[in-house]
Amino acid sequence: MVKILRKREQLPEVIREIVQTYANNELRLHHLRETPLPNEDVVVEILGKLRTVLFPGYFGKEYVNEISIEFYVGELVYEIYEKLTDEVYKAFRQECEHQVGSDASVHCEACHEKSEEVCLRFVKTIPSLRETLALDVEAAIDGDPAAKSFDEVIFSYPCMLAIAVYRIAHELHRLDVPLIARIMTEYAHRETGIDIHPGARIGRRFFIDHGTGVVIGETTEIGYNVKLYQGVTIGALSFPKEGASSVRNEKRHPTLEDNVIIYSGATILGGDTVIGHDSVIGGNVWLVSSVPPQSKVMMEIPKLKIRVND
Repeated sequence: MVKILRKREQLPEVIREIVQTYANNELRLHHLRETPLPNEDVVVEILGKLRTVLFPGYFGKEYVNEISIEFYVGELVYEIYEKLTDEVYKAFRQECEHQVGSDASVHCEACHEKSEEVCLRFVKTIPSLRETLALDVEAAIDGDPAAKSFDEVIFSYPCMLAIAVYRIAHELHRLDVPLIARIMTEYAHRETGIDIHPGARIGRRFFIDHGTGVVIGETTEIGYNVKLYQGVTIGALSFPKEGASSVRNEKRHPTLEDNVIIYSGATILGGDTVIGHDSVIGGNVWLVSSVPPQSKVMMEIPKLKIRVND
C-alpha cells in the first residue's frame, strides 16, 4: 500500500507538466476560451429531432395523427430552433474570438443576431428538404428490387440516414456554419460507413445501394438521378508539395452529370473530371479524366487460373 501511495505522489508533477503544454499555442490541441465549442452530443440530439420532423411517425413518438401533428411538430421545431441557435452561436463566437481576440465581448450581440438569422433561414428549408428526401426514397424504390416499401427504405437503409443528414448539413454549410455541418456528416459517417462532405452539391433522386465505403468529397457536383454502389470514391488527386492550403478554394473533386450509375469499387478523381450524363462506370474502374455522355467504362475481364486439386 505504501508503494502505491508513493507512485501516486508523482502525479501532481505529471499534471503540472501536462498543463504546461497548454501554454504552447503551437500545439493547438486545446480550446481554453470563455465560449465553449459546439457540443457534439447536442448536435446529434438536434439531428434526431430533425429526422422526426422530416419523417414524422417513423422516428420519435410511435403514434402521431393528423389532429396532433401541428402541435407535435411545432414543439419540435421550437426545440430545434433554440438548441441549434445555441450551437451555431458557439461556432460563430469561436470564429470571432480567433479573428479579433478573446476580449471581443462587443461582438457577442452580433454573433447572437447572426445565429438567430441563420437558424430561422435553416428551418425555412425544411419543407423543401422533405420534398427532396421523398424523391431520394423514390429513387431507392426504383433502383433496388429488394426494396419493398417506403417504410423499409426510411427505417432500414443506411443511405437514407446518410443522405438525410447530408441534406440537413448541406443547408447549414451553405449558411456558413461548416463546423456544425461537418459534425453532422461525420456522425452519419460513423453510423453508416458513408462519408459525404456537407459542401458537396448533390441533385435530387440520389441513391446509394448498400453504401458502405462510399466517399464523396467537398467540391463534388452530382446531378439528377445518380446511383452509386458500395465502395465508390468520388475524390481528389493528391495536392502539391506546397500543402493543402494551395488548393483549398479550388474545385478538387469530379462532376457527375444526370442519370449516371457507378458500380462498386470505382474510383473517380480530380476537379476537372466530368462523367457525362447517362454514363455507366463499371466496378473497380480508376478514372482521372472525363468521359463523354452515354459512355460505358469498364475494366477488361481478367484472366482466371483455376487449378483442380488431384
